[in-house]
Amino acid sequence: MPTPRRTSARRRRSRALRGIVLGTTLAVTTALLTGCSNPGATVLDTEAPVTITMWSGQSDQAEKLLQRLVAEFEEAHPNVTIDMSAGSSSTEELLQKLAASFAGHDSPDVSYTFGSWASQLERSGRTLDLRDVVSDPDVRWDEFSSAARATAQPTGGKVIGFPAVVDNISLLYNRTVFDRAGVPYPTADWTWDDFRRAAERLTDADSHTYGYGYSVSGSEETTWQLWPHLWQNGGAILSEDGERSAFDSTAGVRAVAFLRGMAVDDRSVYLDQTDTKAAQLFASDRIGMITSGPWQLSALKTAKTSYGVVRLPGTDGDHQTVSGPDLWTVFDNDDVNRAHWATEFTRWLTAAEQDERFNVAVGNLPLRSSETSSPAFRKQVAALPGLDVMQANSANAEQARPTVPGYNGLSEAVGNGVARVLQGEGTPTEALRQATVAADKALRQG
Repeated sequence: MPTPRRTSARRRRSRALRGIVLGTTLAVTTALLTGCSNPGATVLDTEAPVTITMWSGQSDQAEKLLQRLVAEFEEAHPNVTIDMSAGSSSTEELLQKLAASFAGHDSPDVSYTFGSWASQLERSGRTLDLRDVVSDPDVRWDEFSSAARATAQPTGGKVIGFPAVVDNISLLYNRTVFDRAGVPYPTADWTWDDFRRAAERLTDADSHTYGYGYSVSGSEETTWQLWPHLWQNGGAILSEDGERSAFDSTAGVRAVAFLRGMAVDDRSVYLDQTDTKAAQLFASDRIGMITSGPWQLSALKTAKTSYGVVRLPGTDGDHQTVSGPDLWTVFDNDDVNRAHWATEFTRWLTAAEQDERFNVAVGNLPLRSSETSSPAFRKQVAALPGLDVMQANSANAEQARPTVPGYNGLSEAVGNGVARVLQGEGTPTEALRQATVAADKALRQG
């Protein structure tokens, strides 16, 4: 699969709930820090020999590409050694490993981190602040999507790193299923009403074909698929101060009620308990539409599925989507030389020239808008049709998914509530009211 994560591609959206260590753990480990670490350089010397440590969190294919880039940087800067390793046996375990490293005074200088951890990491007090770095016009910070920039600056204060992976969800449709049912293909101007009517026409009980597939595992996969519906209806996930949930609103009820109407009334939705089965059924011409991202395209190519991609249907012309950017987070080890070179390497790695040989090469979306016309990206678009549509859809990722401590608990509460409603248990109003109680408790505990 064309994703650098060490987790399975389809379950990557469940990751927020599998980062076991919460902000409280990071706070505890930070409190344990004393002055027992070895003193580092206090005056910058860019010629001095320096070793920086990097935890990559990558799969085998991406790890090899990254190692070549590391070697290239080291060759250009002979005084710099980059000690790169995976960091842990799986990407999900990196947060726990980072917490332990804070207590043991052996933190990496750079680590791949899930975007959902950003606020927790900033709160640890162990990240560098790159605001001055990204304000340099040569960095071209505005080439990263707004969602990616917001994730890297989780509380509006520190910029704790550079975007590592960007994505969004778009509408994928199976041409074979549409042709079989005689339904016109989706267009970029579709409304959700258009979508619902098509899903009902595509559904055929005799052949066990469904119009749409949706997660009811209660994981982040369930939750983040809801957020575009909420936002397009004018709703919000959190209150303006970020301290309370705000999804229990008219917009939230409308969003969940729409999905319930499809699942319960129309019976046009395959309810996926596994977060994997719907994608498989789509690939094998048993589901007409799924909402997914670039990680899906390689599997569809392998399965020889005839498919198309458009942006999400909209509400009153609003086609917002959701994005879950990840980061290269840069940490402070009380050594100005290490901090300088960790920052320089991360800045270099996420420049367009290197990103085309890393993210683009493995089939991810390019990090920067300037890469969309590059030969490297056009080559990948030819290999993975629809990748360009997903790239353009990044402009519809207008809001960042929250990274506040407690989001994991909020997501679980919402996901479980939505899953129950889509399976015919309770009403949207009841589900969101109950989810609010659990979500607010999670936000208070952090």
